Amino acid sequence: MHTPWRNSEFVRNGILASLSLSDFEYIRPLLESVTLKNRLVLQEPNRQIEYVHFVETGLISLMTVSSGSILETAMVGSQGVDPASVALGAGTSSHRSMVAVPGSAFRIRADDLRQAMYARPEIREQLLRYVHSLMIQSSQTALCGLQHHLEQRLACWLCLVCAAIDDNVLPITHSHLSTILGFHRVAVTVALTQFERQGLVRKTRGMLQIHDRELLERKACCCYGIVAKTYKRKAQSQPILESQIRVVVDHDECAATRSIR
Repeated sequence: MHTPWRNSEFVRNGILASLSLSDFEYIRPLLESVTLKNRLVLQEPNRQIEYVHFVETGLISLMTVSSGSILETAMVGSQGVDPASVALGAGTSSHRSMVAVPGSAFRIRADDLRQAMYARPEIREQLLRYVHSLMIQSSQTALCGLQHHLEQRLACWLCLVCAAIDDNVLPITHSHLSTILGFHRVAVTVALTQFERQGLVRKTRGMLQIHDRELLERKACCCYGIVAKTYKRKAQSQPILESQIRVVVDHDECAATRSIR
């Protein structure tokens, strides 16, 4: 097992930071620093993948588009890469990738990354570890949309974003939240107003400030704890057992897994 090279002053992306120094030096000349502008669409579904983005700061929302409907199925922060399907040999993406929170990333041409994965197996291994975590997040998000009510899902999403960008101030509008969660804008506004009355958040124009993260986590459905644990385990390079590769469907078990500690 290699010794990971870590230098948070240069690279924040979890995948790049987990590489050995030799692997990172191999891929480093292929990386280009880019700005992730708000609402910028990086990838459309069923289109050839030209670039892959290793997120440094900000957040990318992965949206499923079908018959005029749009719904977020996963999010990619500084622990991840998009489109991750390149690691599986895919030439196209099944989702739309849109910047939900502005930031920065290192991008690489998809062909260059494929060559790097071939030349350096550990790069491919790190990407596959992330793909596994992303699959769990996507599966859990699908279940969440069926099993949990708006306030639970909203609290879960806000907590996941805070963890992903390491900030309690979120440049998110009510309209964008309604698109992501698949609810009418009015319903989202009502839920946020209720959160504000409870002292959980503070609403300003185009911005949400999280005031009580701990209480918000308690309001979130179990999906928050499951997804957060998955990424925490990956960041610590802990092996994931077969028994852990599943989504939680039992409500009692769901309640028992709220804490990520």
